[in-house]
Formats: sequence, structure tokens, C-alpha cells
Amino acid sequence: MAPPLSRRSLLQAAALAAATPAITHAATGRAVAAASEAPSVWTAQPFALDDVALGPGLFADKRELMLDHARGYDVNRLLQVFRANAGLSTGGAVAPGGWEGLDGEANGNLRGHYTGHFLTMLSQAYAGTGEQVFADRIATMVSALTAVRSALRTDPKMLAVTGRFGTAQENVRGSYQYVDLPAAVLGGASAITLSAWVKPTHADNWARVFDFGNDTTKYLYLAARNGSGVPRFAITANGAGGEQGLNGTAALPLNQWSHLAVTISGTTGTLYVNGTAVATNTSMSLNPAALGALAHHWLGRSHYSGDPVFAGAFDEFNVWSRALTAAEITMLQNNRASATSAGRGTLASYDFFETTGGTFADASGRGLTATLRRTWGGPSHPGFLAAYPETQFIQLESMTGSDYTKVWAPYYTAHKILRGLLDAYTATDDDRALDLASGMGDWMYSRLSVLPEATLQRMWGIFSSGEFGGIVEAIVDLHSLTGRAEHLALARLFDLDRLIDACAANTDTLNGLHANQHIPIFTGLLRLYDATGEQRYLTSARNFWGMVVPARMYGIGGTSTGEFWKASGVIAGTIGGATAETCCAYNMLKLSRTLFFHEQSPKYMDYYERALYNQVLGSKQDKADAEKPLVTYFIGLTPGHVRDYTPKEGTTCCEGTGMESATKYQDSVYFKAADGSALYVNLYSPSRLTWAEKGVTVTQTTGYPSEQGTTLTFGGGSAAFGLKLRVPSWATAGFQVTVNGAAVSGTPVAGSYFTVSRTWKAGDIVRVTVPFRLRVEKALDDPALQTLFHGPVNLVARNSATSYLPFGLYANAALSGDLLPTLTPVSGKPLHFTLNGTEFAPFHEGTEDPTHAYFRRSEPEVVFGGLDSGVANPVESDGTSLLDEIWAGAPFATKSALVARVQSTVDSWVAAGSLTRANGQTVVNTAQQATYVS
Repeated sequence: MAPPLSRRSLLQAAALAAATPAITHAATGRAVAAASEAPSVWTAQPFALDDVALGPGLFADKRELMLDHARGYDVNRLLQVFRANAGLSTGGAVAPGGWEGLDGEANGNLRGHYTGHFLTMLSQAYAGTGEQVFADRIATMVSALTAVRSALRTDPKMLAVTGRFGTAQENVRGSYQYVDLPAAVLGGASAITLSAWVKPTHADNWARVFDFGNDTTKYLYLAARNGSGVPRFAITANGAGGEQGLNGTAALPLNQWSHLAVTISGTTGTLYVNGTAVATNTSMSLNPAALGALAHHWLGRSHYSGDPVFAGAFDEFNVWSRALTAAEITMLQNNRASATSAGRGTLASYDFFETTGGTFADASGRGLTATLRRTWGGPSHPGFLAAYPETQFIQLESMTGSDYTKVWAPYYTAHKILRGLLDAYTATDDDRALDLASGMGDWMYSRLSVLPEATLQRMWGIFSSGEFGGIVEAIVDLHSLTGRAEHLALARLFDLDRLIDACAANTDTLNGLHANQHIPIFTGLLRLYDATGEQRYLTSARNFWGMVVPARMYGIGGTSTGEFWKASGVIAGTIGGATAETCCAYNMLKLSRTLFFHEQSPKYMDYYERALYNQVLGSKQDKADAEKPLVTYFIGLTPGHVRDYTPKEGTTCCEGTGMESATKYQDSVYFKAADGSALYVNLYSPSRLTWAEKGVTVTQTTGYPSEQGTTLTFGGGSAAFGLKLRVPSWATAGFQVTVNGAAVSGTPVAGSYFTVSRTWKAGDIVRVTVPFRLRVEKALDDPALQTLFHGPVNLVARNSATSYLPFGLYANAALSGDLLPTLTPVSGKPLHFTLNGTEFAPFHEGTEDPTHAYFRRSEPEVVFGGLDSGVANPVESDGTSLLDEIWAGAPFATKSALVARVQSTVDSWVAAGSLTRANGQTVVNTAQQATYVS
């Protein structure tokens, strides 16, 4: 392995690379890189999504529900926020809402993230199914984003639409565009008329038709809507408190042309709406001349930074150096000014007849050409691509505390877009997607590489605002495609040293941290280790995983409460209605998978199975919907919780990752040893693997988890390798393997891999039997609070009660220790059982039933084989009961072995004074008399 590269050496190398053109392929222009090669340090490698086809079953059914959404959703709605930001036509598309639009949480400060998720979903869907519709949708989105970046690279251009008289200039909502008029537009007039045709498209209060002034002290403006929703003209030399105003009486209709005019003459000001005077003020002491020279003369923009930019269209804007009469203003309702007795404005007159370019001619004869501009100027680098201005990124650099209403995780959003583009490139080989992704990398490097180290550390430590998701992983992947040193240097600029160093030292500092802000950091660190060889990255990721699993893990595999972590080992004490954020499970799966590439510890795939088969599958509602992905945000583990599959109006982070999860269920079923010596079968899932290098196929046929086992059939040619079958850590009831009907020698060990090595040939059949047992898992901080598992499947009680339900499970426990005989199977419903009148069902079923993931264990009486001894089940101070200690000795080969365990345990408890001798004898007699299943 090459020696680790320091951040300084990477930056130096990047500076040199930035000055050197990338080497490109002559035919495609693509930067030379071995993109398909796994990192050399990976001792196990994944298969591509299109190498593994899902077979019929639970995963295929869930995926099909999401594919319906992927096929049916109008991607132009996702692109609306990007096109608007670039000042392009949105074609009437309506943004999705929720977090994807200006009206969502925090003014839509996260918009654009969902488009990245959607691109990833489409890319995975295309790889997994080959359906052309997904490739076509990717192409549509990449084309649109290419046009958006191009538009952002240049000065804004007018968007011509049908006007009141010919053409008009449209300001798309979210474009941040306005018209800048020359300084002489008011001409120092003491009497004046300002007239405009407007067509508002959104009911934004305080959006300006015009605002002429210096700052928020001296100005005159006309707002299409004031705080009460009606037009308002105001003029002041002393700020808002000194405004002399005119207010309309009714709101302007949306999507209709309205004419507004203001006249000032002497001490009288009048506001006209559609030719009718609606307000008059005869006590005005201010006029343009009284304000003197003003610095800014804007159409559509306010001097108050918190006010929205006018959304809608402008037609004919005229300024006269006199007050028009009421009759003259009436004539303007149906005629261009030039066709009336008033004539064109004598100070300024804009027809907006232009259809291209970014300037507007003045027809007054004064030559006051107006210019279309952006409130934020424009990108600092031509690679910038976002659905909002660069201002969030700029503001973050000076922030010292969190305020997501101003800055909401801009690099997180950049990550989603970057990831989506990289996935689009991988899936469709569209060079435009890689070019967009590379440009984003160049832009981020140009911003971040010039910041002091202290600034970077402060930024990444800010909750929410500084969250950057999995951007490091994506940037390292970008570097693997471009080979450019500045991209690798960029990835290291996101190092949050205090977190990395603490985890590398195995010091747990997670209490109080936002879970999903930090989990994806470690997948990125693993990829940095791959690229740089720096050991602390690998060590910190490995140690971090151990701080979450199992110390902060709920039974379903999820983590976090209210998005945050509490102290290690506190499970029962953190259960609430906002438990187990779905994004956390998604990112823990990704981290577990990437750790497995470095060390093939079965614990990572045990966790993968747990979280995938339970939280991830259960987070998707079992319902098709073209408009919504129907994925949970939180999964509350409180008693009687009903899952919300359309949280926060939709389009949240968890719905985004949920779309991704549902289109890559096959990504970790199989891995291969880097040297080709072994095939890992990690998940028992109906699927078909094509291992091209070996020339073989492996078809896995199973109804798992309804079926307790699987069958693997080999096809193609012959190849020698070890077949490594994962023996789940819960598989303590026996794990058997046959090849072509013959049992394979060896003793499978739970929580390991069982290897069958041979030269495989077409027609070979491997049968794996994995008997399930019903078992409980106890909350670390409250052993009496338990959750129920049958094999890999978490079973939840369906009951509307809102307090923990008490259940006993030993009553009919089998000699094997299996608790299942205490439950009654539900006919015709696999994995459904009843106990005391309550139905238990798999967590993975995406229903809206009230559920209990945890219950209160209650074993008040000593019962064996359904026979009640009449003796109360004693409990020690640590919560361990007599029955707990007896059944801890399972499995029992015979009834006699169980009775012997009962006798020895009773003797111990009698000696300790925890049980009377008489009651102890009754317990032993009951155990002897009872009948047990094996």
C-alpha cells in the first residue's frame, strides 16, 4: 500500500492538477479512469446491480410498488426548482411541495435534494430492470440540469411570455431575478406618474412591482400585496415608520393582468387599480424630487432582504414627469400608452417587446436601457449547480450557530445531486452527467480549498446547517472516475477531526449528536481510507459502528430518537413516537456493507439482514402511488404507533433514501472475494446472480423469510471457488447444507460463514436449511421490555392500546428453548400468530395498523408445558426470574435434561432464600408431569 497522503500534499497535488488539463478519451472526452475497478484494499467486492436479478417474492413485490412511482411521477415537477433558479421556463410544472419548493419547511432551503434521490432511484431501477422508461427519464433530467447549469453560467436572459399587449417579461417564482433601471429613471421629478401592467402568479406579501431607493431608509415602492394582501404604494425618507402610503382595497387576482398606477402632484397622491382610483392621500409631503438621487431603481426587487422577489410577468412600465388625469389612466386600460393621449412615459417607457437577451430598450427617447439581473449576482464558479442561489453556501462560511431557516445543510443537498448524477452516469454512460458532477466537484473545491482549517472545522460541527451527508463518499467516487487530485483533496476538506479522532481512539462522544448527520460521514471515511491509506479513517469507522450496534440499536435495526442519539445502552429510555429515523437505517446499511468490503465479519451482514428485513422493508407502505413514495420518516416504537407514510407533506430525506432502498434490495445478497476464490451468500433472497468472470450463474429460489431455507442452483460453465453461506447469529436451532442431495460435513456455527469448496458445474443444487426459533431480545436498560423475533423477522403486536402489553412466553416453551409453541399460528397468513387474543405480524408488512414493537414480559406463574404449578415466579433484584434461569439452559435433549435443570435451579434458589422448599418441590413436580414439544 502506498504511504498515506497528507491533506497538505493532496492540496498541493490538486493545485498542480487544477492547472493541468485532464487527459481525456479521444472518442468520448471522458476523463481516463478505471471506474469499474473496486479499490485494491477491498478483500470482498460487490456485484453490480445488473448482475443480480430479483426473483419473485417479498423484495420484488416491494420494489414494484416503488417502480410504479418511478414510472408515473412527472420529473418536470422535480426540475421546476432548478429551472426557476436559473430563470428558465418551468413549463407550468408545480414543485412537489414539502421540502421541495419555496413554500415548504424553512422556505424550501433544502430544495434540490429530492431530485438527486430520484435520479439515484431511476438509475438503480434501470440497472435492476433494464426498462427503457427509466433511462429515458434519466436523460430528460440530465438534459434539463445541463441547461440549468448553462443558464446559471451566464447573465440572466429574459423569459418572454404573452403579455397584455404583445410580449411580456416573466419572473419565474424562485428565479431571484429583477429588472435594474438606470439611475435617471425618475428624473428628479416633483410630479410623477408610474404605471405598470402586472400578472402575479403567487400571493407573496410585500413582493415589489418597483422599489426605488438607497436602502431601507429612503425609498418609494409599489407592492402588489402588503401585509393585508392588497396593493400598497409608499414613499419615505425615514424608513418604514415614516412611510406616506396608499393602500388598495382588494387583492390583485392571480394569473390575470392588472394595471397599477400611482400619481403624485403637490400634496396629493393617488393609487389606481385597473383604471379606478382606490386610494388618495392629500397630505403627502414627499415626492421623488424630495428624496434626491437614489442608488437603486428595481422592478421586482425589494430593499428589504427578507421580502420575496416578484413572481409573475411585467408588461408596459411607464414613468411620466407629471400626474396623469383619471381619464388618461382610464385610457391605458385597453391601449398601449403610445396609442393614448398620454403617450409614452416621458421619463422612461419599457414595452418588454424583446424576446431574447437580458436588456430592455427604453422607448421614452432618453435611452435608459434596463438590465435583467439576479439578486445574488451569480455563481462563483461555472460548475455550480443547485436549485437555489449560492448564498446558503456563502453564509455557512461565517455561521457560528445553527439556523436552518437561513442555511439548511447546503452541502447535504449538493451531495444528493452529485450522487444522483454519478449514478446516472454509471447507469446510462451519459457523459453529460459526469461533466455536471465533475463541475460540482470543481466548484466545491474552489470554495472550500481557500478557507482556513478552523473555518472548515467550525462549519462541519454546526448541527443541521453544516450537515453534508454522504458527500465524501460521492466525491471519492467522483475522483475514481476523473482521477483528478483536486477531487480527492476536496473529499478531505470535509474531515471533522474531533469526531474522527475520538472514534479512532474508541472514545464514545455520540451522546447528543444528530444521528443521520454523522452516520454517512463514516462511509465516506472508509472510501477516503481506500484512496489514501490513512489508517485512522478505517479505525474510526470500525469503532463508530460498534458504538451504534448494539448499544444504540432498536430491535428493528434502527437508531436515534427525535433524530438524535442518547447515551450508550439506553434503549427503553429513548423509545418514543419519533424513534428510528429511516435515513439512519439506510446509512447504517451502507456503512455495514462498506465495512464488510474491508473485513468479512459476519456481524456486518447480520446487522444488514436485521435492518433490511425489518425497518427498511417495513418503512415502505404496501400500496402503489404515482405521486408519493409512501415511506416513513420516523418509525415510532411506542405502544399503538401507527406508521405515517407521507410525513411532512412528502419529499423528506427519508422518503428520498426510501426510494433508493426500494430499488437496490439486491445489492448485498452476494459478494465475491477479491481474488475470486469465494462467493459470499449474505442474504437468503430469491435472486439470480450472473458471475461473468467465472462464467456461472447462481439462481436462489426461496420464500424466505416465510420459508426457513433456500435453494441455490448453478448454471453456466464450471468454476472452482468456495461458497460461503452466512449462518445467522440467531440460527441456533440447526443449520444444514446439502449439495445435490448429500449432506455436507462440518459443523455450522451461528454467526459465521459455512464454506463449501468444490468445482461447481451447471446443475449443481445446494439446499440450505435454516430453522427459525421464536426468541426475544431485551432492551439493554430494561430487560423486562422485550421485542419478539422469529428467525430474522421482528414480530409486532397489532393492538390499539397505548401502553405496553404484558405477555408471557414460557407457558409452552419447547425443549429446544423455542418459545413458538406458546403462540398460535394464523391459518393462511405466514408469520402471523396470536397470543392472548392479540395478533402478531411481521414488522416488514407496510400497513397502517397500530403496532407494538416492544412488550412488557410478564411471567407471574411458573408454568411448564401448559401446566400451571400455582407457584409465583420469583424474581431477583436484577430482574432475572426463576423461569429465565431455567430456560437459559436450553436446548434440552430430553425431558429428563430439562427436569434436571429445574431441580438444580430450584435448589440454588431455595439455598439463596428466594424460594421456599415446598414451592420448589411443587415446581419440580410440575416440570416432571408436563408434556413438551421438542
